[in-house]
Amino acid sequence: MTLALTVACSSQPRVARTTAVPPATRVDPVTESIHGVDVTDNYRWLEGDTPEVTAWTNAENSYTRAVLDRLPGRQVLEDRFASLMKMGSVTAPLVSGTRYFFSRATAEQSQPLVYWRAGPQGADTLLIDPARLDAVRPTAIAWLSPSGDGRLLAYGSYHSGDSNPTAHLLDVGTGKALPVEIPGVPHAVQWLPDGSGFFYQQEDEKGHRGRLHRMTPATAAADAVLYEQTVPASTASLPDNWGPFGSLSTDGHWIVLGHWEDPGANDLWIANFDDVGRTGKLVSRVVSVGAPGLASGTVIGGTLYLQTTKGAPRGRIVAAPVADPSQPHWRDVVKERADAVILNVSFGRGRIAVAYRRNASDSIEVFDLNGKSLGTITLPGPGVATVTAAADRTEAFVTFASINYPPTVFRVDLADPAAAATQWMAPEVAGRPSDVHVEQVWYPSKDGTRVSMFVAEKAGRARRGNAPTLLLGFGAFGVSVTPSFSPTFFQWFDAGGIVAVPNVRGGGEYGDAWHAAGMLEKKQTSIDDFVAAAEWLIGSRYTNPQRLAIYGGSHGGLLAGALLTERPDLARAIVMNVPVLDMLRFDRFPPGADWMREYGSPQNATQAQWLLGYSPYQRVKMGTKYPGVLLMADEADADVHAMHARKMTAALRAATASNPADHPVLLRVDRPAAGDPQAAMNLQLQNIVDQRIFIMWQLGML
Repeated sequence: MTLALTVACSSQPRVARTTAVPPATRVDPVTESIHGVDVTDNYRWLEGDTPEVTAWTNAENSYTRAVLDRLPGRQVLEDRFASLMKMGSVTAPLVSGTRYFFSRATAEQSQPLVYWRAGPQGADTLLIDPARLDAVRPTAIAWLSPSGDGRLLAYGSYHSGDSNPTAHLLDVGTGKALPVEIPGVPHAVQWLPDGSGFFYQQEDEKGHRGRLHRMTPATAAADAVLYEQTVPASTASLPDNWGPFGSLSTDGHWIVLGHWEDPGANDLWIANFDDVGRTGKLVSRVVSVGAPGLASGTVIGGTLYLQTTKGAPRGRIVAAPVADPSQPHWRDVVKERADAVILNVSFGRGRIAVAYRRNASDSIEVFDLNGKSLGTITLPGPGVATVTAAADRTEAFVTFASINYPPTVFRVDLADPAAAATQWMAPEVAGRPSDVHVEQVWYPSKDGTRVSMFVAEKAGRARRGNAPTLLLGFGAFGVSVTPSFSPTFFQWFDAGGIVAVPNVRGGGEYGDAWHAAGMLEKKQTSIDDFVAAAEWLIGSRYTNPQRLAIYGGSHGGLLAGALLTERPDLARAIVMNVPVLDMLRFDRFPPGADWMREYGSPQNATQAQWLLGYSPYQRVKMGTKYPGVLLMADEADADVHAMHARKMTAALRAATASNPADHPVLLRVDRPAAGDPQAAMNLQLQNIVDQRIFIMWQLGML
């Protein structure tokens, strides 16, 4: 297929036209009554994996390649993305004694290396290079755990296809491996204070076991089993829940034992770990059994401290005496807040560092052990943050990221939260975070509800109402959309573009009620919020419809598809990446049946009416002037079936009144090469290049 490009004569934007001709699609109507409503599906046949569908997909891919591969500037864009995507990484250090252990990768390294340094600013010493662990199979590091004095380091490594990592030991001073190898250890081991051994959980096909390893004798077979969940004789696998876990206190005297009942609930006990040395057994005391919600924590000085959502959906910190730690004896240390959700908690010496999510952005507040607030740590701006502290010091480390900020580690003092944080380590990135400004704005939705949105753009850009703008959304399953980092955005900012990320209902940014306000019969609310975001950006003179592009992936593709079919006038370009679009058939393709808790069931008469009201595939209308559309699917994707993108492509192309030379409907379907990391990386690069060059073409930026 050949392609010629000419420039359209319309005023704004100036977009080169393609003369490539889209392939034809067979129409084979299937009409059925959905609870008394006749619905015709012209492209049901595209749900299959037949030779005809394969041939149709090949023709679609050829058409898409004919259009996108010939656009001017593609190679320059590809080279820029290849550079941007080679990004380094760093982790906050684990501190033991005077030794700081961390992982770091340069932009050229495919796997992070493990280092240690003496003191926070000491010289780095390479400890583990994963490439040298196995000359045949690529190896990755899953976790690190230094002993209390930093003399020994336990780490977990795994190969592709392993069920769980294998634990190993190193002598840090010499860098030599010790003769310890324990398979099936998914989480970091927990050292006894004197370094004489460690507690760990082992998982395999036989069950889950909490075990104690003593350094003498150094054989895993001799490790005592402290608790165990085994496979029932009547089944071939463990029960369908998350199973047991254990957390050893820093002083080694207590262990917090738990059992996951489901992702949102666990039971909890504590036991005196000293009993293991005396009797070889643990005697547990009930903390919470049968109560909904989550709880985890540790013992400090004879008091049990818990981070919990039991009785507090947004989270709180409670304390109880170890002598009687049951729920009636809990007292609030840090109370639940109406305007924030507790994400994680870390304990320093006499301090509790609490990471909150408030207004879809993170903050870190420090408390003493009685719950008195000592202040908030200053972060670089709106973003996401985690804190890592150690029980024997007030020194802590904060990892912060935002739309313009790669994950960067800052060193802070919990004894003086108001003091300026100092940057400890940052990854290599081919962009300048300081050139980009991120702000949070608020806009009214259709029903008057205020919705927050993050807007990122080049610092100092004048607002003229014509900036190319990329609007992204998700709004489902209680997933929080926060200002996270993507290196490829730097190219967009350099080209004068704006990135806008609204926190529409259906997400989890403001708790369970925010999620519930955009699910089931209220799903249209999510769509209304997304449409209102586009309208606000236009009305506030950030952009205009000819310079606005919409992106949605997976369940966010449903948002993008609904905006496309309800308000095709709002945007010039729509990109839907592995989208969910046929809401009357989604449940027939795994794992779609699991989504019915979020959307409702097409098999239920009332719920089918909700779904039919906004389902993008069923709402495509003949004779509508649709904008340019790029749909992307992956035949190997285990989450969203390619039928959604296939059928929507055919329906849009048949219905649109727009000239396909100016506003094409394109489909890209991937067929990844299994087990080839380089091929996967190349596929990822081509995927983002296709998305971006399509948007830039449609918005007149080429």
